[in-house]
Amino acid sequence: MKNSKVFVSTGHYKNISPSKTLNYLIKKKIYDIEFSGGLSMTLKEEKKFFKKLSKHNTRLHNYFPPPKNKFVINLASRDKSILKKSINQIKKSIFYSKKINAKYFSFHAGFRIDPAVKKLGKKFEKTKMARKKESENIFLKSIKEINSFALKHKINILIENNVINKKNLFVFNENPLLLTHPIDILKFFKKTPKNVGFLLDVGHLKVSAKTEKFDLIQSLKKLNKIVMGYHLSDNDFTEDQNLGFSKNSWFVKFLKKDLDYYTIEVYEKNINKIKKIKNFLEKRLNK
Repeated sequence: MKNSKVFVSTGHYKNISPSKTLNYLIKKKIYDIEFSGGLSMTLKEEKKFFKKLSKHNTRLHNYFPPPKNKFVINLASRDKSILKKSINQIKKSIFYSKKINAKYFSFHAGFRIDPAVKKLGKKFEKTKMARKKESENIFLKSIKEINSFALKHKINILIENNVINKKNLFVFNENPLLLTHPIDILKFFKKTPKNVGFLLDVGHLKVSAKTEKFDLIQSLKKLNKIVMGYHLSDNDFTEDQNLGFSKNSWFVKFLKKDLDYYTIEVYEKNINKIKKIKNFLEKRLNK
């Protein structure tokens, strides 16, 4: 079967082993898979799993393979221990990306705070926040180190925009996250090595647009100039809900068709709905 450039994220299957998730999706005839999160594996299980994965059209994203001791990856952390763990986790993922013959590895932009694992996707607790410029400098330095490692392994890295909602903006009275606003994103990518790509999460952009009061459609058009991949889902503007979408959804007609990185990041129990989205998206991109 010919490989597709439209992948399905495993983000919905957080409490299932990666091996079971793979078997389930293959059984349901979904062969293009982006692994993200899930249950951790022993070293023996990891080796066995990635050997199996190399036979399929797969790639890895952010927290994959899942670390045994959960922590929040923050490539902009002022905490040297967290920063080192974060960089090492990303390098491990790049190493495995090479093993499975993937072309890309993508991960999230950094934070000005170090949130607890249980607070990801929820309301943050107020804590000391680094200056924006300081966090951006640390993040850029991390990206340069990771990119050098990725180039040696012939992997292209993509950085995904963060999402800021109103409740987290209210806690700090300013944005505790990096790369949520299109102006900041465009400025940052002028400083990165040219081969470092931008992964646009349209769901993240939608929530951030409402929170930070910028024009959603115009921002999408501007960001399309640097986009190398998409994470695709929808929401109600208030939270990153990973809802499904259709050919009439707000962002679909603006998607660039000449990329080879599209991921459906929809958290839906009904696998037939995911397959329906995948089918219409593949047809649209091939027109």
